[in-house]
Amino acid sequence: MSAKVFFDTTVLIYAFAQDNRRTAIAEELLEVGGAISVHVLNEFVAVARRKLGMSWKELIEAVTAIRGLCLPPVAITVEIHDEALRIAQRYGYHIYDSLVLAAAVQGEASGHPLGDAVWTTMCRMSDVIAGLTACSGVC
Repeated sequence: MSAKVFFDTTVLIYAFAQDNRRTAIAEELLEVGGAISVHVLNEFVAVARRKLGMSWKELIEAVTAIRGLCLPPVAITVEIHDEALRIAQRYGYHIYDSLVLAAAVQGEASGHPLGDAVWTTMCRMSDVIAGLTACSGVC
């Protein structure tokens, strides 16, 4: 599978939400495939447990499905952390959001062929971070 985009946690949450107008769009995006990071998976588990009320069994099934649709997750390294600090300082994003963006940048650099987009709801549409454009079409 070749990735075309990198997914933010919100895309994963919308894909599993009940009665949400964004669910169909998020499901379609995931079905095409893309890349994620371990950080995105961790955020998904935390948010889905707290806000969607998913059981541990449901979470494990969801994470397994996500990992089946996406490339192997980009691991969070010290280099990604350093890039996240630079992104947070330059663009004013929260460190956790910057970690997602830094993982997308690093994923592209390490062989995840992302094309040019990060699907997210956290960025301004005009932001281009290290050549990756923020797309927020699931808002």
